[in-house]
Amino acid sequence: MKRFFMIAIALMPLMLMAQARIGIVNSQQLFDLMPEKASAEAQLKVLSDKFHTEYLMLQRDFDKKYADYQVVAADASMPEAIKERRVQELQESDKKMREFERRAADEIAARREALTKPVTDKIQAAIRTAGEQGAFDLVLDTAVTPVAYTGRNTVDITPIVKKLLGLE
Repeated sequence: MKRFFMIAIALMPLMLMAQARIGIVNSQQLFDLMPEKASAEAQLKVLSDKFHTEYLMLQRDFDKKYADYQVVAADASMPEAIKERRVQELQESDKKMREFERRAADEIAARREALTKPVTDKIQAAIRTAGEQGAFDLVLDTAVTPVAYTGRNTVDITPIVKKLLGLE
């Protein structure tokens, strides 16, 4: 009797899960269909191009300093102090380029987050609404967590969410 009771307790979560209504949705597919995505990508491209142009200027400056250094380094009569100053200029220029790259990447990432957050929030709200309207106990996002198997109590609510978002 004790053994039967222990097995029943152990199997109870599985029995409850078998009765649960589970929805699945692909938020990445929804995001790709959102009209705001194209606008965000265009704004990020403009920003990225500006950073790229500035980086090319820094690169040209570095290349010029490197060419000057090669001339100085090849001259055996050039004093060591001048050679060392040119090396130091190269190191400083390289450091500026690396710092610029880091700051540019950070700024682009922050801008991407600022542009995409309202869109992802809108998608999440629509998923929540679809889940509530369909009385689902659980909604899994297949873009985040791959689903290997779906049973008879599993419903793909992506079309419902598309409709809520006006993406049909």
